[in-house]
Parts: sequence; C-alpha cells; structure tokens
Amino acid sequence: MTDTTAPTLYETIGGAPVLREMVDRFYDLMELETEFTGIRVMHPPSTDGSRDKLYFFLTGWMGGPDLYIEKFGHPRLRARHLPYAIGTSERDQWLRAMAWAMEDTGIEESLRVRLMESFYQTADWMRNKPD
Repeated sequence: MTDTTAPTLYETIGGAPVLREMVDRFYDLMELETEFTGIRVMHPPSTDGSRDKLYFFLTGWMGGPDLYIEKFGHPRLRARHLPYAIGTSERDQWLRAMAWAMEDTGIEESLRVRLMESFYQTADWMRNKPD
C-alpha cells in the first residue's frame, strides 16, 4: 500500500536543519541590517530565546513536532505581542527580513511565495497601533 499523504510544509522545507537555518538567518539579518532596527529594538539584547521560540513555533505551524506547545502552551500570538507597538512599518520589516532569510536559505521560490502569503496574513493581523 502506498502512502499518498502530501508532505507537510515542515518536510517540504527540509525539516529541522533548514528551518533552523532560516530562523537564524532571519535574526542575523535583524541584528545586522539597519532597515530592521524597528523590530530589533522589540527584542532583548540576546536573541537566543527569541530564535528558539520562533523556531519552535514554526516547526509546529509547518506540520512538524509541536515544540512550542510542549514548552510554552498555546501560542496566543496576538496576546503575546500586544505589549509591542506593531504597525505597518514593523509588519513590513518582519516580512522583508523573513523573505530575505528564506531566499538566503535557498527555499524554493514557489514555496517562499506560499509561505509569504501566510506570513503576511499573520503579520498584518498582529498590527495593534495606528499608522
């Protein structure tokens, strides 16, 4: 019997090693590029914990192990981000850094487009301040 189940995004992206590389590149860009200063200042001096949390979250979100839920419970994304003033500029910085990270990591273009559509919807929903 053949398994006809489509691979998860987690599997399609390349699993843990590629996802970790993508998340680390995202935070490296945030630390290196001045165009991301607006979102960098929302993070603690060391981004180690933030890197792990995004990696854990995206792992489960993409259909891999539910690492974030196992460690922290339900993500409650909007509630967890309410203390931070997120407007269009911050949304766009986050999306630009993620697009750049995916490209640098070698994520295939059609998959990048698919992911960016979902990332945009979530990032736009996270806005909590007028522009």
